[in-house]
Amino acid sequence: MGLGNKVTRPFAGRAVPAGRTLLARGGGCALILTLLWAQAALATDAPRFDVPSGEEIRFLDSFYQDAGDGVVTVRFRFVMPAIAGGRVPYAQVADDFLYLCAEHALPSLEGSQSPDKIIISLADQEVPFGKIVPEATQFFEAFRIENADCIWEGF
Repeated sequence: MGLGNKVTRPFAGRAVPAGRTLLARGGGCALILTLLWAQAALATDAPRFDVPSGEEIRFLDSFYQDAGDGVVTVRFRFVMPAIAGGRVPYAQVADDFLYLCAEHALPSLEGSQSPDKIIISLADQEVPFGKIVPEATQFFEAFRIENADCIWEGF
């Protein structure tokens, strides 16, 4: 994927319009962020998923990240309001991470650049990527792709 290229990616079986490709520099590395949906569409039209916990969850965004060390990561960020303030603990949503990786992240990557890692994150609210929001509750899990399966790596 080259800088400045428009990219169209499928997500959850749907074709997603090409987003903007942004280049952010910091700490000597380049991050290539490909936003899949415009923020306005996220608030109302984002697909919702039936996860094992049964909690309400919606897709926020997804992007490739290359920190310059040769490891390509794709991040899938979701909003799950129920985790706010520990109302729903991590243990209750732990199975949701593997489900989201295997049932939504991996299928959306078919026919595109294969990353080394997938990171799934849940937040109780929309949090700008890379920003510290002390009042936000966020959970993260990392997976490597092996034989077309998500293998949990943990942090």
